[in-house]
Amino acid sequence: MPTFDLLCMGRSSIDLYSNDVGAPFEQINSFAAYVGGSPTNISVGARRLSLNVALLTAVGADPVGQFILAFLQKEGIATQFIPVKSQHRTSAVVLGIEPPNKFPLVYYRDNCADINLTIDDVLASPIQDCKVFEFAGTNLSKEPSRSATQFAIEQAKQAGAKIVLDVDFRPDQWHDVRAFGVQIRAVLPLVDVVIGTEDEINAAMLMDTTKMNLTHSQVSDTKVDGDSRSAIMQMLRHPLEAVIEKIGAEGAKIHLPNGEIIHAPGFPVEVYNILGAGDAFGGGFLYGYVNGWDWYKSARLGNACGAIVVTQHGCANFMPTMDEVLTFVAPYGGLV
Repeated sequence: MPTFDLLCMGRSSIDLYSNDVGAPFEQINSFAAYVGGSPTNISVGARRLSLNVALLTAVGADPVGQFILAFLQKEGIATQFIPVKSQHRTSAVVLGIEPPNKFPLVYYRDNCADINLTIDDVLASPIQDCKVFEFAGTNLSKEPSRSATQFAIEQAKQAGAKIVLDVDFRPDQWHDVRAFGVQIRAVLPLVDVVIGTEDEINAAMLMDTTKMNLTHSQVSDTKVDGDSRSAIMQMLRHPLEAVIEKIGAEGAKIHLPNGEIIHAPGFPVEVYNILGAGDAFGGGFLYGYVNGWDWYKSARLGNACGAIVVTQHGCANFMPTMDEVLTFVAPYGGLV
């Protein structure tokens, strides 16, 4: 029996969220400091629901790295596999909040530690001692993280773990956006479950990148013209168990190889901040997946976690516990 229910691999950061909600970015006066980065957020979400979680990321030998490690240790996430890289910096993200649909963000990832994860770092991790290995598409954007992640996928698969890809399309993290789809498609044969939005799924399978609208000022500005159903069918030609399509307030659709589509509806809430909602979904969904829940119930738990987080100021720091989720869903008839 593997020691860890879940091993997440990828980026980590200090996330500075605007305290001046609704203010244009240039008029922000102060920020609140949280922990962020998609796989890191997912690990926190899954841990708060009670999974035994390890995280493979990297931080610099700097106070920001200490800030992240202290938070993760307090959460009960196994951090002993996180290398401290003295030649690199811990990354940072600065985020504005202008509801309902403008959430500008800026990445500071030059010479960052987590994109410099190596194969040796993977070998020092419990890559062969986890039930599920989850990684982000951004891991594949640069070396040495690209090769390290590909190696980790192979090692985890060989050891019998399930492989979950969070597509995580961040165009400005790639030297050429055409490389994004190339790298995603290269790893799909070893993946069991794909999680992504309509735009992320389209971007992963789209050959004609002239159909990409790559405005980076808002999270919601990265649009990819195309038929997501066609892209999903292309994905399902690989030996996948499912493609999980996140559809915002409407919840999620689970696309199965036999053509079946399961719609797990969302929960109605007033949106305060959408940043991190997808990661909250990932933490909840993976709890169900690890525990053998059916697709519908797993996605409903993910939807509930996402709905709770969009009412909060930040992401990782506001991930719900199972008791909080069950209290939240009770008025809606629970997760079923």
